[in-house]
Amino acid sequence: MKNLFIAFILALFVTGESAALEVAGVSLVQTVTVNGQQMKLHGYGIRKKFFVKVYIGSLYATKRFASASEALKDNGDKLIRMNFLHSKVEKEKIIEAFSEGLANNSPELIGSPEVKKFLSLFTADFSKGDVVDLLLAADGSVAASHNGRSLGTVPSSRLARGVFAIYMGDKPADESLKKGMLGS
Repeated sequence: MKNLFIAFILALFVTGESAALEVAGVSLVQTVTVNGQQMKLHGYGIRKKFFVKVYIGSLYATKRFASASEALKDNGDKLIRMNFLHSKVEKEKIIEAFSEGLANNSPELIGSPEVKKFLSLFTADFSKGDVVDLLLAADGSVAASHNGRSLGTVPSSRLARGVFAIYMGDKPADESLKKGMLGS
């Protein structure tokens, strides 16, 4: 009877641990709680640049989206999580990538005060193992954090839509990443 109890406890422990999904050696959680709301992993993909795996991009949301256009129209909270895989990504490259993504999908935002403030949040390089979160909140703000430390918040629904379009727009940073984040 004691062995059966231990087996049951171990089964519960293993089941609890299986809630995380391992991708490229990184454990992705299935749910996150943001602003008191539980958000589920919608999908994930690996951002590649010239065949180099840069980061795992994950989309968390409170509901499922059938398409990128549906996701872009949604005004609810969404979280984009980047788990960095590459040994070092310099801050200038991050800023350049965000700028390029905004120019490709929301050119009207380039040079705006909110984009300048957003880009100024990124003051450090990212290294393998780092986690960067971009919360696109229902209130229209964009909050960024690096390894759990807040980088800042920019209140702008235009910016929130623009940042999300980098991943879900007509000209995404990485088409396979977009498909993966949609769970396709």
